Amino acid sequence: MNQDKIKCIIEAALMVADSPLSVAQIEALFTKDMEVVERDLIKSALEALQEDYRDRGIELKEVASGYRIQVKSEYAEWVNRLFEERPPRYSRALLETLAIIAYRQPVTRAEIEDIRGVGISSTIIKTLQEREWIRVVGHKDIPGRPELLATTREFLDYFNLKKLSDLPTLAEIRELTKLNPDLFEALENLENTGTGVAEQQAEIVHEDNQEEAGMETPASGDGKVVPISSS
Repeated sequence: MNQDKIKCIIEAALMVADSPLSVAQIEALFTKDMEVVERDLIKSALEALQEDYRDRGIELKEVASGYRIQVKSEYAEWVNRLFEERPPRYSRALLETLAIIAYRQPVTRAEIEDIRGVGISSTIIKTLQEREWIRVVGHKDIPGRPELLATTREFLDYFNLKKLSDLPTLAEIRELTKLNPDLFEALENLENTGTGVAEQQAEIVHEDNQEEAGMETPASGDGKVVPISSS
């Protein structure tokens, strides 16, 4: 099978897929063919597609779950006019909670409230979980065994990120006037004394493997993470 045909097959699959496709999923497209399509050829085809779209209104984007074809952000304003439904608007409290979880994960609800300086509505946590942007990754080994919260692959996919270290710096998002500027000062103070996002990613990234083993993601900080009881 020549490279051009491989590229066209991959492009067609990405066009109809309702979620990002990993390289393994793309490889599976060719398993019934007589001729083996090597992973290097697939990666070359993906790179060729990215180059093809360089000067067009769409792009091939690699996110946490794989590759997807999407509208470039600079054209979203016009494309969104095709849809009657307005994009959801989220409260400042919800966005601040999500920011804290993203930058300080894994983190407990009490720790989030301590950083924000106010309590958090259960509705906010529920909304973030329903959006599949956060999940419980374990319990902190302190009295009460509070849940530890962390972001998910769906969170990374939604925000066009491949990994946690791709998050913008706190200085970059400080300019978002909707969020409390004091929040970023608190996060920066913690960042200077605790584990950074890059190190935290190493703890979160293998969450799926740990689930299979019945264990949870290790916590940064003082408390230990204990497995969620299966009983």
